This record gives sequence, structure tokens and C-alpha cells, in this order.
Amino acid sequence: MTSSTARHADRSTLRSRLSAWRLWSLPPRVRALLVAVELAAVCLLTVDIVLHGVPRGLSVWLTAGALVVLSGVHAEISLRAERLRRRIAETRYIDLSSVWTFAGALLLPPLLAACTVIVSYTHLYFRVFRPAGTPPHRQFYSTSTVVLAVYLVAAVRLGFDGSNSWFAIVEIAACLAVYTGTNMLLVVSVIRLAQPGSKFLAILAGGEIALETATLSLGAIVAYAVMPDHLPLVALLIPALVLMEQTTLIRQLETRAATDAKTGLLNAEGWRSQALQLLDAAERDRSNVGVLILDLDYFKEVNDRYGHLVGDAVLRAVAEVIEAEIRDRDAAGRFGGEEFVIALAGVRVPADRDGGAVREVGERIRRRIEALEVDVDGDEAPPIQVSSLTASIGAAVYPEAGRDLDVLLAAADGALYAAKNAGRNRVLVSHGPTPPPPASPPPGPSVPSPRPGA
Repeated sequence: MTSSTARHADRSTLRSRLSAWRLWSLPPRVRALLVAVELAAVCLLTVDIVLHGVPRGLSVWLTAGALVVLSGVHAEISLRAERLRRRIAETRYIDLSSVWTFAGALLLPPLLAACTVIVSYTHLYFRVFRPAGTPPHRQFYSTSTVVLAVYLVAAVRLGFDGSNSWFAIVEIAACLAVYTGTNMLLVVSVIRLAQPGSKFLAILAGGEIALETATLSLGAIVAYAVMPDHLPLVALLIPALVLMEQTTLIRQLETRAATDAKTGLLNAEGWRSQALQLLDAAERDRSNVGVLILDLDYFKEVNDRYGHLVGDAVLRAVAEVIEAEIRDRDAAGRFGGEEFVIALAGVRVPADRDGGAVREVGERIRRRIEALEVDVDGDEAPPIQVSSLTASIGAAVYPEAGRDLDVLLAAADGALYAAKNAGRNRVLVSHGPTPPPPASPPPGPSVPSPRPGA
């Protein structure tokens, strides 16, 4: 092979590798945010080097080295748990390395603190994130957000000296708010751009704010311990961090076990558990709970005509509609197939027994499903837009229709069956566990048809 042929082959290989990056599959606005944040971090580092040069002083270099070593030891000890946590993280992932990077932000010159972030996150990438399947652009973005947070902390802190005073506590609290606020805002922003319609609180669900605050608080303790040269005592924090990671892992596994993989809603067991909790609370508070069962009309024909990938996209779109129309304290789940269940806490039930807020929520969901236009882009086939979807909804209210969850489900199921018999695409509220009518449902309209994709 000639040298020119070899160079051509090398260029072709490089182009194929670059084109295979998952970065190019992201929406343009997501890529724009990634590039903007990463350029901002690089520019800050460059300007800092030009204006201030490399930090001098043996003590700051020793402190930076100690924090990097402790971060590496911590990562190696908790390697298996962290890899699993990274794999099962649905949205935002909180790694406990902030203990060391936040301590560096409090103690070190910003350039040196940023360097400890880069070294620690590089080690984490090759030991945790890369084996867990995290793409490089995601880790580069996370590193950039922390670098920006470090520089903002440097702008806020007035001279952290480890003194035990109220002023130092207020200063640390301000630095903590700036650090976590910057990181949270940038990470949540890119997730919301990548997943339009996602809720801010849903992205931070599961106690991530509390975990981040606890992690940064430990980072402040590390900074206090380092200042009086009690660095060996800092190593005692590592067992506590490992225990926090194990506890968080258990919580993530429990959440994953209760989640439907296709829609992100609760699965049948997870929904049942939360619905029972809502009923227990309603019994104590003497309030009402609404139970709704939603069934997509003629969904089997959607699957038969367009395939299960299109059907899955429709299910996800319906799940997003349901999530948008309920509150955080309500519970929504998928029972299987095209059937969804919803439990509404503390609903109003008027004297005329028409269902009140339960009917209102059901009608809003029904109308939004009727207006849905689900775009599905295929790798080879032309894009498809599925519309003209409808849903039938049956509902029951605790305690009027029953005090037991199974009784309420039976009553809502009877109302659902009656809604289908009455022509589908409607909401009916049951006032008791009445048996479903024997008549078979009338023939419905043709399957929803695709329109040319946008």
C-alpha cells in the first residue's frame, strides 16, 4: 500500500468515526448549547492563564494533589456501584465527586480548582462513564458545567479561611447555592431541550436536589478539614460517601423496578402501590380520590398498519399528555398494552355527582389525545405523522364508588366499557361497581391515517 493510499484510508477512517458520534444525532439547539457552554469554559481557562499565569505556592499544589488523589481513591472504591448508577440513571445523574471539586473551588485558585475538576472527571470518564456507555460529548459538557461553577464560586467567595464564624457559614452557603445552581441550570436546560415537554421537577425527581446539597455540604467539611492541616481525617469521609452511593443506588433500582420502560410512567405494581398510599391518605383526611382507566381506541390497528415502533411512539406521546395534565402528587401508570391508569388525590366532587374535577381531568386528557399529531422518523422509511387518535375513559371516585382499590378499578372499568359501547372517545364516571352492559361496541371509524412528515 502506497503512502498516499494509506493517508486516504486513515482520513476515511477518521471521517467514519466522526460521523458515528452520537453528538450529530442531537437536535441542533442541543448541540448549540453544548458548544456554547464548552467554549465558555475553554475561554475562561485561557483568559485566566493569560492574565494570571500558573498558580504558585507549594501548599496549593499539595492541596490540589491531595483532592485529586482522594477523588480517585473514592471512585475506585465505589466503582461497581457508580457504574450501575450511571447505567440506570434516567435523566440527571448526581455523582458524589462534587465533595472534592467543591472543596477545591473553596480552597484553590480558580485555575487550579478547574484543573482538579478536569483531572477528576477524566478519571471518572475512563473508569465509570465510558464502561457504562456514556458518550464523550456528555462527559465533556458535564466537566464544562463544573468548570463554570468553579469560576462563579471564585467570584462569590471573599476569602475563605476556614474560620468558625457566621460570616464563613454564610459565605459557604452562597458558594454552595452558586455551584449547584449553575450546574443544575445548565444540565436541566440541555435535558429539556433534548426532551421537549419534560417537567423541571420530573428531571430532578427522586431527591437529586437533596443529594447534591448533602454532597456539597460534605465538600465544605472537607475544605474546613484541609485548612487546619487535618487532611488524614478527610479519608474518614470516604466510607460515608460509599454508603450514600449504595443508598442512592437502592433508591434508583426501586424507582426503575416501578417504572414502565416504554412510557416512563409507573408500571402496574408501582401504580398500585402509590394509589394505595393515596387512598390511605384520603381515609385519614376524609377527602376524595379519583381513579381513571384510559384505553386508546383501535390501537391494535395502529400497530398492525404501522408497526410496533410507531405504536410505541404513540404510547409515549399519550404518556406525555397524561403527565402534563396531572399534578406531581397524582399517580399515572400503564397497565399494559394501550391501557393507562390514573389516581387523582384530593379531588373535588360536587353535589350533582357528575364527577367534578375527575371528569374535568379526563376530558382535558381526551381532548389533547384527540388533537395529537405523533411524528415518527424512520431510518429508511419516510417520516410518518399519526393523527386522529381517540381514547375512551372510565372513572370512579373514592369513597362514593367504593373504598377498596380493586372495587374502584372495577367501577372505573365498567364505566370504560360503557364509554366504548356509547361510541368511544368519551369520559364516563361510575357511581358504583355496576356490571358492564352486555351490548357489544359498535363498529368504529377507520384506523388513524398518516400524514406526510414535517
